[in-house]
Parts: sequence; C-alpha cells; structure tokens
Amino acid sequence: MSNIEAKQKIEIEFWRNSKDESPESDSIHNIVNKVSDAGVFLDCLKRYQNKLAVDGKVLELGAGQGWASCVYKRMFPKAHVTATDISEFAVMSLPKWERLFEVKVDNWYACTSYETNEQDASLDGIFCFASAHHFLAHKRTLHEISRVLKPGKMAIYFYEPATPKYLYRPAYWRVNRKRPQVPEDVLITSELHRLARLNGLTLEVDYYPSLIKRGAFETVYYFILGRLPILQRILPCSAIFIFTKKST
Repeated sequence: MSNIEAKQKIEIEFWRNSKDESPESDSIHNIVNKVSDAGVFLDCLKRYQNKLAVDGKVLELGAGQGWASCVYKRMFPKAHVTATDISEFAVMSLPKWERLFEVKVDNWYACTSYETNEQDASLDGIFCFASAHHFLAHKRTLHEISRVLKPGKMAIYFYEPATPKYLYRPAYWRVNRKRPQVPEDVLITSELHRLARLNGLTLEVDYYPSLIKRGAFETVYYFILGRLPILQRILPCSAIFIFTKKST
C-alpha cells in the first residue's frame, strides 16, 4: 500500500468510526462545530458571489458530510449541486444536513478528488471548503478539475491552510499536532501555481486571514496578518485558491 493509499484509508475509516461524525451519530458537538464552520463558508460565498456558478452544474469535492453543499444549494437554489467525498461513510450523513438546512442537494456519491463520475467539460463550477489539503494527489486532482470544467469556468478552494515552500515543515508539524486524528497537510502556493499551469489552468491566490472561529493565539496571529498584508505571502496564512480553466 502506498503512502497516499494508507492516508486515504485512515480518512475513510475516520468517517465510519468517529464517535461524533459516523453515519449513526447525532452528536450535538458535531452540529455545533459544523454550523460554526458554516459561518466562515457563508462569508466566503458572499465575498466571491460574483465568481460563483449560481446556476448550472456545480460539484463539491471533499464534501465530508455535505453540509457545505446544503449551504450552497440554499444560497443558490438554481444550481444543480453534487456533493462528493472520498468516504461513503461521510456523505451518507448528507440527509441530516438537508433536514437541518431545509434543502435538497441534487446528487451525491463517493469518489476521490481525482476520479469523479463527471463527463468532460460538463461542470459550471467546482468548490471545496477546507478540504483540498487532504487531497494529497494534487497533480491528478487538478488534471481532473481541468477535464470536467467547462472552458472559462472556475474551481475554488475555500479557506485552505497555505504556506511558502520554505516554511512547509513547521506548518505541516503544527496542523498535524493540532488535529492528529486524520493526516493533515498544508498547501504550498508555488507548487499549486506550477501544477495549475501544467493542467491548463490559471491560478489566483487570495489570502484570507479571517478571524472567524479562531483560538486566542490564532486571533492575534491572523489579526496581525490582516493588518500587514505583506506578511500573508511570506508566512503561513489561510487562503482561497481560484483556478480558471483556460478557454481554447
């Protein structure tokens, strides 16, 4: 088993066995945690509303339980929204969130980020929320994104941990110390620029030092980054990655 496959297996099994996030769980802690995440996601949607596919076919990658797809569908009811995640045990919980948000997502299935069921050039938009750092196979993922997006359309990675390459090791250590249950990673901005070019995509990086749902130390850290934008490029910072498929 490869290193990537081993990490994927941990991710899949987490959603089956988690006390708070398994399909059988109705944990209040999970509800409160995800709803607080939804506040960050709503802020992202409002910030980028002019770039989003508000109708047509939209795919969420790494959806987990699919709550963000529910929020997207509630915000943009004309969009045909499909939720996907590597773990079937994660997306099996989608009906819980559909009831909570009083919405019906159009489709869902389990798949990796780099092997979806979508047809070539069939999607008007792709998004993920705080999950692209779990994708691991970034080259293959961006190849798949380029394959399924229509020319000129966008895929947006919302609220991702990003770092310059020279600070990757300490950033990687920190996120895995913070949440050791599943393998965490940090996105290297220069590497995503390189992979985007290889796959016929342009990339815009928008640093997003949000103060929503931060601990005490993080609030101070991201407050400073927000006041001194020059630091956002040279220190680890949450970011939004906007990939656009080049028109032929």
